[in-house]
Amino acid sequence: MKKSLSHTRVSVKLRKAEFRKEWYLYIESYPVVSKEGDKPQRVREYVNRTITTPIWDKSRTARTASDGSVTYKPKRDVNGIILCKSELDQESCIYADKVRAIRQKEYDTAGLYSEQEASLKEQKEKSQCDFITYFKEIIDVRHKNSSDSIVINWNRVYALMLIFTDNQPMIFANINTKLIEDFKQFLLDAPQGGNKKGTISQNTAATYFAIFKAGLKQAFIDGYFVSDIAAKVKGIKEKEARREHLSLEELNLLASTPCDSPTIKRAALFSALTGLRHCDIQKMTWKELAKEGTHNRINFDQKKTRGVEYNPISEQAYKLCGTPGHPDQLVFEGLPNPSWISKPLAKWIEASGITKHITFHSGSHNKIFYRLNINELSISKNVTANDLETSYILFLSQLCNMQGTLRLRVQR
Repeated sequence: MKKSLSHTRVSVKLRKAEFRKEWYLYIESYPVVSKEGDKPQRVREYVNRTITTPIWDKSRTARTASDGSVTYKPKRDVNGIILCKSELDQESCIYADKVRAIRQKEYDTAGLYSEQEASLKEQKEKSQCDFITYFKEIIDVRHKNSSDSIVINWNRVYALMLIFTDNQPMIFANINTKLIEDFKQFLLDAPQGGNKKGTISQNTAATYFAIFKAGLKQAFIDGYFVSDIAAKVKGIKEKEARREHLSLEELNLLASTPCDSPTIKRAALFSALTGLRHCDIQKMTWKELAKEGTHNRINFDQKKTRGVEYNPISEQAYKLCGTPGHPDQLVFEGLPNPSWISKPLAKWIEASGITKHITFHSGSHNKIFYRLNINELSISKNVTANDLETSYILFLSQLCNMQGTLRLRVQR
């Protein structure tokens, strides 16, 4: 089957200025068929040049007005270039013709290319783009609604790529498995960000390299690579990290230790009893807390995972929230951001006598308290959770009841 060609013709034309005796030079292309429809269009492109001394061809009438006045077409040389009396105007006409030649070649080439050839041409053009610039676009466009922690990590990888290349572009055509391996080794000794000294940990390097590979994967999906080059290089193996957590005795010790910020104290204990992250506690409002009879639960959209959560919580955790306020009011109003919470939290922990390196995030490591719901236990009605030790015993009781192996009764 023969391929239909549009046979687009490009020419230089003049348009008279409305109030001055000068003419604008523009490029006209016709017929131009767009991808959206089959109807041919006339495309005009002005080249920001004007002339005042065109030579008219009196043998070629352009238009006759109603009053009988006649306009003529401009005289052209053997190459089709408009002739002018002024040398400066002539240079403008020669420039316009060079633009015309470029556009004519573009239309002719596009018409002769097959779809496969056009794809190869596009691939070649993309291969000359800068991956670092593309990576920044991913952050700005695809992650504009992502959590702060995700954006921070992607921006850090972007900064490390600039260090790796000494602020030079990372051209797609130059990216191969060797370059990826080199960047992998660079990350293992990469400097920490901000005012911190030393190198990043192996687990942080593993996270950053995974983000780097995710960028390469997305570039493959977007047509910048002909193969999934990221899949050819293994990630950095993470070391098993020691995750500090609070024991039951330490949690009781913290609960009995005064803190300069009552909000931080309540939020930290609430995190330990529910396993919620700082970002979810900070944005939690009263409408997300539901109390149905003797049952309490949290209904919220988890910020980090974007998932909808329905977490049952104990009466003790609910009481830590304080007096209920307006549905849109924050439960823990005044809870500082992560960057400002470290010092008052460390001071409180030190005052309690605990020597472990505990952060606010450590609360979510206390999985023994996660999804604690003492009100749904099949136990005596007179049992309450007025201290952390009772909550712990009741939680063990719940596990035994769920397994059907033991019916534990706890008496006060």
